[in-house]
Amino acid sequence: MAISIVHCASADAFESIAMDPRGLLIVVEFWGHNCPNCELYEQHEATLLRELDGTPMRYVKVNAYVLDELATRFAIYGVPTFVLIRDGEVIGRMTSFKGIDYWLAVVREHLPHP
Repeated sequence: MAISIVHCASADAFESIAMDPRGLLIVVEFWGHNCPNCELYEQHEATLLRELDGTPMRYVKVNAYVLDELATRFAIYGVPTFVLIRDGEVIGRMTSFKGIDYWLAVVREHLPHP
């Protein structure tokens, strides 16, 4: 099953998209326009998500500049920042994009165990 990318359009939608699901790892990417590190990550995003096919995971993109109330709520001070959520609780985060291997290792470490 391919991991779909969900673009969050409002703070209200964020609750049902990212906080309500149970049993899934929710990876939320806070990003922004004209962000070189966001653009670097974007070049690898499809490959990273393909690598995680079949995992109990949802991927959510939030423009931190447009939904600044969510950026404030999650203490986002730079983009990209990846917030990992499971069962409505923040369980991890990555600031910046530090490469494919690091990103995959952190996400896999936080996946629900069978």
